[in-house]
Amino acid sequence: MIRKWAGRVAIGFLAAAAVCFLCLPAQAQGGGEKLYKAKCVGCHAADGSGSTAAGKATKARDFCSEDVKKESDAEMTEAIVKGKNKMPSYKLTEAEIKSLVAYIRSLCKK
Repeated sequence: MIRKWAGRVAIGFLAAAAVCFLCLPAQAQGGGEKLYKAKCVGCHAADGSGSTAAGKATKARDFCSEDVKKESDAEMTEAIVKGKNKMPSYKLTEAEIKSLVAYIRSLCKK
């Protein structure tokens, strides 16, 4: 009886671990979207165009422009970490920055 119960617990644990593992990529992208909405959308707009009043005033770049598309992830990361022109710098973890850059890149694919 105890072995049966232990086997079921082990199977349940493995199933839960598998579900958590499969959810990781979705959480990472969701984190990038959340960060974008919290820190970037005010100037860069929801679509990345920079068409907000603040974006026009600060000359925020359109993420879908050819110049920005040609930037490497390292260049984009540097702009986030150090700031660029009128854009402030942000203190984020490496994982957050990676997720944010991935989300920004995804805006132009829609």
